[in-house]
Amino acid sequence: MTAVLTPARRPEPGETVGATVRRLAGAQKGAKGAPAYSRFVNRPIGRVLAALAFHRGLTPDAVTGLSAVCTFTGLGVVALAPHTWLTGVLVTALLVLGYALDSADGQLARLRGGGSPAGEWLDHAVDSAKVVAVHLCVLVGLYRTGELAPGWLLVPLGFAVVAVTHFSLTLLNEALRAQHGARTRAARAVPGERPSVLRSLLVAPTDYGVLCLVFVLLGATPVFLAAYGLLAVGTTGYLLLALPRWRNEMAALGRQDGTTS
Repeated sequence: MTAVLTPARRPEPGETVGATVRRLAGAQKGAKGAPAYSRFVNRPIGRVLAALAFHRGLTPDAVTGLSAVCTFTGLGVVALAPHTWLTGVLVTALLVLGYALDSADGQLARLRGGGSPAGEWLDHAVDSAKVVAVHLCVLVGLYRTGELAPGWLLVPLGFAVVAVTHFSLTLLNEALRAQHGARTRAARAVPGERPSVLRSLLVAPTDYGVLCLVFVLLGATPVFLAAYGLLAVGTTGYLLLALPRWRNEMAALGRQDGTTS
């Protein structure tokens, strides 16, 4: 059985952070389709951060703001600082924390009784900027090292196109499903279910959390570029496989409404 959270602006008297974490753990949204890092690492870290924020009286928007500060500070370091092993560790720490806070804002909203349209908008606005900024900052950072032939800079440029396309279509798919009365991915997710671990591992190249970890290699440009390039290839492959399936799904929605294109 999945627990039901009792909405509250502040913790109950005597409730510890650990108790709040356990309440959240018993009322998690479904993990269907979630990549491995996001599912098994980022969400549990975000749960702890959400509980801490709840006990400190922070709002979900404040947590989203902290996530943005950590993320874009890390990306600024990628673009403007010398690429050393220490830089890589710093960037990875900032991006991992920023991503965990990105998970925490939604979990905090559930603790407080649910999110608002404005809060969801802010969360997606930050995510939209992050999706493209990470690759543009990699491009700038690699250019500034002077270690690579210009052709290699096409890798982050291409990755940016793929990432933005994937992110945009994922949101559009959900919007069109809702508009046409179909079950959204969120509606298909059953709280407390345990989706396939294998699928979570197979979609790992699309996981922003895995991308965050790759930055620990920033001090060795060829090694970093190889790992980053593998993620680019994996994400591109996933997108190419998903596009026909998504197109067919949207065509089916049109046929249900008697519209075709």
